[in-house]
Amino acid sequence: MIVLGIETSCDDTSAALFDGNSLLSNIISTQLIHQRFGGVVPELASRSHIQLVFPVVREALDQAGILQNNIEGIAVTYGPGLVGSLLVGLSVAKGMALSMGIPFIGVNHLEGHLWANRLAYPDITPPFVALIASGGHTQLVFVEKWGLYRVLGRTRDDAAGEAFDKVAKLLNIGYPGGPPIEKLAQKGNPEYIHFPRAFLEENSLDFSFSGVKTAVLNHVKSIGPEETEKHLADIAASFQKAVIDVLVEKTITAARELGVYSICLSGGVAVNKALQENMKQKGSRENIKIYCPPPQLCTDNGGMIAAAGYYYLHNGVTSPLNLSPAPSLNF
Repeated sequence: MIVLGIETSCDDTSAALFDGNSLLSNIISTQLIHQRFGGVVPELASRSHIQLVFPVVREALDQAGILQNNIEGIAVTYGPGLVGSLLVGLSVAKGMALSMGIPFIGVNHLEGHLWANRLAYPDITPPFVALIASGGHTQLVFVEKWGLYRVLGRTRDDAAGEAFDKVAKLLNIGYPGGPPIEKLAQKGNPEYIHFPRAFLEENSLDFSFSGVKTAVLNHVKSIGPEETEKHLADIAASFQKAVIDVLVEKTITAARELGVYSICLSGGVAVNKALQENMKQKGSRENIKIYCPPPQLCTDNGGMIAAAGYYYLHNGVTSPLNLSPAPSLNF
């Protein structure tokens, strides 16, 4: 079975072809228009998807060397995400499936991030703990088996990637915030200032990053623009360390408590090298193996949606044509 995966949950328009063994193509078009606003503008995002979705699907077909009539199933993100953006991808998937007489399946975007690890590491098998960390989500998930998931913890306010974006905007270093903060942090002193780590109640695996964001704001206000500019790299390094410390500690704790020896990272924040290295160092002490897909599979992409969709379609699970976008969808 050859499955077309379509991903339009936020500001990346992506399409991919997957045949059950290999990712034949994975085209991603990122909307740069949002950079000037320091965040994603929903209306602009949905309009851009309308313009980009068909060219991206065609490019995915061309790269894979597949004709459209060779597609045997379509997978598409139906949530969570921006409702207008989701509607574009969902409408295209439904229209193609109906006109071609093939099945389609709506895929949970969060589950797609889990399947990115399956694409990168074909031999990986549950059970494992997954950390999904991105601009919109931060969750710890126990993957007991494919298709059976239990949320262990989630953010109570800002997602980790959202905190990176907001701090980068505060420091005026660009959007999205992850890459410029990581680059600056490499030149800074992570011990410059101890920003707070929110571990919440005892035994809680939930996250909270609004406090560290506010602490950065208060520090910048207290030292003024000249000192901020002088210590920009130190502030970035200290902030990054505060976020990573919490992500690593709670993820390792979850794996230890469940008695599993594999951790999978996913989502845009998982691209961060300091996070990967810190997780691997702490994991090695507990004999826990850390998996992290390459950057193209960490960010929003059609490949992960195609892989998740293939699993369900191959097992005879489909979605009805009246499936609606679910912007607040969770596990």
